[in-house]
Order: sequence, then C-alpha cells, then structure tokens
Amino acid sequence: MLLETRSVEKPWGRDTLPPPFTAPPGKRIGEIWFVPPPELDQLLVKYIFTSEKLSVQVHPSDAQAADGRPGDQGKEECWLVIDAEPGAQLGLGLTQRLNPTELRAAAIDGSIEHLLDWRPVSAGDFFRIPPGTVHALGPGVSLVEIQQNSDTTYRLYDYGRPRELHLDRAVAVARSEPYDVAHHRKVGADDSATLVEGQHFRVDLVKGAPAEDLAGAYDGRLLVIPLDEEVRIGREPVLAGQCALAGSIAEVAFSDVGRCLLARPLG
Repeated sequence: MLLETRSVEKPWGRDTLPPPFTAPPGKRIGEIWFVPPPELDQLLVKYIFTSEKLSVQVHPSDAQAADGRPGDQGKEECWLVIDAEPGAQLGLGLTQRLNPTELRAAAIDGSIEHLLDWRPVSAGDFFRIPPGTVHALGPGVSLVEIQQNSDTTYRLYDYGRPRELHLDRAVAVARSEPYDVAHHRKVGADDSATLVEGQHFRVDLVKGAPAEDLAGAYDGRLLVIPLDEEVRIGREPVLAGQCALAGSIAEVAFSDVGRCLLARPLG
C-alpha cells in the first residue's frame, strides 16, 4: 500500500529538488512527508531539502518527554544523505563539553552556532541522531529521515528569526558534548547494511535482493522506501521517491540493481 504524500513548503526549502523529485512552480519545498499508516504509526518517513541553515535544536527521549509538556513525545531519528551541494554541512554535537549554564549562555548570545561541530557531508553519509543530540542542518542538503512519529522539537537558537525558543526544556534534555562518531557511517553505492537496530526502530539498506537473514527481521509489517529503482509489493509498483507499507519482506519484489531502505518499529 502506497503511503499518502504531503509536500510541505518552508522558507528554507528549495524550488529545485534532486531527482526524482520536482517542486511545483513558485513553491519552495522543504519536506516531503509520508503519512504513517494506522498499522505502523510509530514511524515517520520524510525527505528534507535545505537552502538555509535550520535552527539549532534538540529532541527529548521518551522519559524526558514524559517530564515535559503534556503531549510531548520522545524522538529519535536517523538521516541518510541522498544529495549534497559542494560545501554542504551538518552540525552534530558540540566541539567541546559545556555545562547547562554554559549551554544556555551560548544559545542566548549565538555562539552556539560556532560551537556546533559542523562537518562536510556528501551522498551516502548516514547519521543516527539519539535523543539529546544538539544538531542543525546546513544549506544544500537533501536527505531521507526516519524517526519516531513525534514532532517534539526544542529550539536552542534560530539565527535571530522570530520563532519561539525553548531554552529551559532544550538545556534540560541536551547532551552538551561531542557527537559519538560510532553513530556515523558512510555507505557506498553497492553496500547493504543494517543501519539502525535500536530501542525504537530498525533500518536496513539493501542493494538488490536482501540477504536471507533479513526474512526473520522483517517477518511482519514494514516500510519500504526505494531510493533509485522500482520495487513491487504484490502487483503494486513502488517508485523511487515513494514509500509503501508491506505485510512482510516476503511480499516485496526487489530490483536486481536498485537500493532500498527498509524500516520497522521495535519494542
């Protein structure tokens, strides 16, 4: 079953998107969402396209969210960069450890922008973003994000834009430290790999037909996200740039040469 797609305009979005996506004339598309199906509503998949820096922000864990505002939920996410302009960067973690007072002061005076660890990225960079990670996207990045289905975001800094900040909550949940490089990996054009197997979800990248040992990991409902070639779920084609729900991996006919992301909730 193909998931419903929603294109979301953003001031920091782009009017020219990498294939297979196109932006309607006069529209700056920042995100393309796939509406989670009721059968698998724990996960949200979306593509993100940037032309400006996004806010410096942090997400809580489930336990931290329970102590926050009513309705707040934990949010772990991961990113696979699919395209990047020359010089494109992501800010992940800090270049040094800060105590809560120092982090708050850096957010207020703007120095947090320069304390972020800005790292160059290109297609194939994969990052897991545990709750508490201070992060920001730079301009010129296109990526696919798989996350807990939560919109709880605490902004630390927004470059003077007139949007609400959430300093108390952000400082309370932030890991004011460098990013753990164990959460980053580079995947090549021919790689297949388990990218995340954590508390909340599992994500695999497969090239061609998946290995037999994935049958047990995906013997129930899963999300299928083709990156470059068509796959089929039963008789239904699923094209690159789409996302679909399958009852199990056995229902999916994979391309012999294409790459595909698979995702399912855990716990």
